Amino acid sequence: MQRTRLAPDYEISRVIRGGWQMASGHGALASEDPIADMVAFADAGITNFDCADIYTGVEELIGRFRLRYRDLRGEEALARIGVHTKFVPDLEVLPRISKSYVESVIDQSLRRLNLERLDLVQFHWWDYEAPRWLEAAQWLEELRKAGKIRHIGGTNFDTDHMLAIIGGGVPLVSMQVQYSLLDSRPAKRMVKAAGENGVSLLCYGTVAGGFLSDKWLGVAEPDDALENRSLVKYRLVIEDFGGWDLFQTLLKTLRGIADRHGTDIATIASAAMLTRPGVAGVIVGARNRTHLPSNLAISDLALTAGDQAEIDAVLAQANELEGDVYTLERDRHGRHGAIMKYNLNKGAA
Repeated sequence: MQRTRLAPDYEISRVIRGGWQMASGHGALASEDPIADMVAFADAGITNFDCADIYTGVEELIGRFRLRYRDLRGEEALARIGVHTKFVPDLEVLPRISKSYVESVIDQSLRRLNLERLDLVQFHWWDYEAPRWLEAAQWLEELRKAGKIRHIGGTNFDTDHMLAIIGGGVPLVSMQVQYSLLDSRPAKRMVKAAGENGVSLLCYGTVAGGFLSDKWLGVAEPDDALENRSLVKYRLVIEDFGGWDLFQTLLKTLRGIADRHGTDIATIASAAMLTRPGVAGVIVGARNRTHLPSNLAISDLALTAGDQAEIDAVLAQANELEGDVYTLERDRHGRHGAIMKYNLNKGAA
């Protein structure tokens, strides 16, 4: 497993185990022992785990995993485990947010994760019209200086707001963004600005909730209810990308490349994003260890110039999604924003 540094004192695996699909709302956990699955990922070299205060039950799961991993492998092995959580204040809280609220949520994450200091807190803000987003980021920086947070990153901020946070004295080390072969919005402005300010990109959605996989190759466009909100979300991205026919053309192209490398479509789709400038890691939303071998293959797979050219030829036919990072999703009355849930932090103090 390839590794890279987000900061001089913080190294990560370039493939990160995602936690969203383990949260309630994605159906029953697809594993009899999700903690044993996390142990398998860590033993194999995928040592970083992504979660959020709003992923119901996931911080607690990772907290229990950390205790088991310490018991199984010892303190030295545990020290290589990195947990990336998110601070996501509810939409209804934003107008009255306070430093005490911010600290209470951070303290809650510390308790759930059984940590004395959070490795990486990724800050998300639902509505820029609620004006205290910069103050909230600065309060996180105060908590970092107080020793409760090791590093601060962002989640889904657009380029201008990312730069404003950095300009406001908050040393962001990363920005988590939706970035895939279907959604190239970060390449418009974010990649350049992030690189100039020492911010690494951590990508989610690289397999579009599972759409960029062999499962959907040659399948007719679905016309019934999809299994979960993740698929609903990325179905909209496919429509904006250019529709089902162009999506199938992309899948066929990826399948041909996968044949040459002896792997699968999802591995190619994620490996392609690791070649993009500024990308430090990709987040794989594994619900169990079934796909662990292919997840491990992502960072070592070397796409050729010919492979890249075939992918680029399909992408040249695609529409460019509108706006900067997360612009479409911020319109709560639009197709993308209407499916989001904005008040999931009810358990916070």
